[in-house]
Amino acid sequence: MNVIDRGWIVFAALNGVVAVGGGAYASHGLAGDPHAQELFRLAGQYQMWHALALIGVVVLAGRAEGVARLALRLAGWLFVAGILLFSGTLYALVASGPLPFAMTAPLGGTSLMLGWLALGAAALLFRRKA
Repeated sequence: MNVIDRGWIVFAALNGVVAVGGGAYASHGLAGDPHAQELFRLAGQYQMWHALALIGVVVLAGRAEGVARLALRLAGWLFVAGILLFSGTLYALVASGPLPFAMTAPLGGTSLMLGWLALGAAALLFRRKA
């Protein structure tokens, strides 16, 4: 396993921990604020699903070659960016209120969607390593 793959698995694992902790905090620490609870839960759900998707990308990239491998790498980086921008923005909104920079959550959501498209492209281009 190369350095990027190990880094992505560590990133995915840490995001899994944060997502579970965020869900617990939403249920208990934000019990009096339904809107904050919803934002935290949404951030955690997207974070967890995409952490798991990132692990899948690592597994598939280890078996692919050529353009399919490049598409998988692109998907991985888009998932990383999307998790940070989308989930990170929602967590920050709850923690600090309106942010001084705009459009980070939509940019993160777009990154996540593009990651799924890149993953689909990789499937169409897939050539197994010999």
